[in-house]
Amino acid sequence: MAGIEIDDLTKVYDAAAESVVAVEDLDLSVEDGEFLVLVGPSGCGKSTTLRCVAGLEDVTEGSIRFGDEDVTDRRASERDVAMVFQNYALYPHMTVRKNLGFGLKLSTTLSSAEIADRVESTAEMLGITPLLDDKPKELSGGQQQRVALGRAIVREPSVFLMDEPLSNLDAKLRSEMRTELQELQQDLDVTTVYVTHDQTEAMAMGDRIAVMNGGVLQQVGPPEAVYRNPTNEFVANFIGSPSINLFTATVEGSTLHGPGEFTYQLSDPDPVDGSGEVRVGVRPEDITLVESGSNRATVSVVEPMGNENFCYMDLADHELTARIDPELRPEAGEEVAFTFEESSLYLFDVRNGDALKTKTDAVADAKAVDTEASR
Repeated sequence: MAGIEIDDLTKVYDAAAESVVAVEDLDLSVEDGEFLVLVGPSGCGKSTTLRCVAGLEDVTEGSIRFGDEDVTDRRASERDVAMVFQNYALYPHMTVRKNLGFGLKLSTTLSSAEIADRVESTAEMLGITPLLDDKPKELSGGQQQRVALGRAIVREPSVFLMDEPLSNLDAKLRSEMRTELQELQQDLDVTTVYVTHDQTEAMAMGDRIAVMNGGVLQQVGPPEAVYRNPTNEFVANFIGSPSINLFTATVEGSTLHGPGEFTYQLSDPDPVDGSGEVRVGVRPEDITLVESGSNRATVSVVEPMGNENFCYMDLADHELTARIDPELRPEAGEEVAFTFEESSLYLFDVRNGDALKTKTDAVADAKAVDTEASR
């Protein structure tokens, strides 16, 4: 097994003589045995990065190392990696048994008996032993995905690379396979890079997540840290479901003036000192509906989710979303008052989107005060 070091990786495609920069100056370290998730919108460069790591794409600039070995110029067959693809890529004319063992026949010197033993043990691990003599067309989507995973596992690679392997599954099966994948990776302890556009999947699965946009790495860290302490507005908006509420506010001293009649008094104006405008962010779970207050919005839709409701509101043509208790069911068209704690407020630079204040900053400050008071 090995960690992965990506240094100054740039990938440029020359499409009809017009250069397209798919990945730009990417620096990223993946620890040995870590489950790292690359996440971002379509076209952000995450799959291109994975293909460069796999050796399926040439690197324009930069280097890739597995442990102490530079693999930048090695072919995919020389990198000791196994990939799992979105479309499973199973051989339709082969049985499950032959699909699992075919790669070993091509890439190893194992005997037929040794290959058969690996296939049997892998099938047992994944619960697909009864399917070994079936062909892919006889399998469900979830079964095909297990076979695709088994084909990667049976090779016992140093690195697993997974490109949106669950996106073709229905919601329930996707959730089940997500759990199975995490358990499997923990049992095998193999360095894994997993690509997805689904931020919920990224938050649930990754030891760390790396958020990309426009070919540039925006932030990397543990899911909770990225969620609570985004480095910029893009990360804050991309990570979280429902998405963070965002709007522009003018700054007058320590007071924020937002859409319509929205006002908010800051106890600490330092983050916005000297700013004429800022972008304000509040997570849906941090908005509370109250009996009365100066900040009011009009309810447009309430979505019951069972254990909670999503309340969508109009604030002077800006939509706000609040997670509220399931007992609360305001009517469409009803005007409601809302509030939130200053500690949960996010503020971003209106020019470049950089974070000026995050929830983590407030929590860290509060802990520092508590620590100082206890001395």
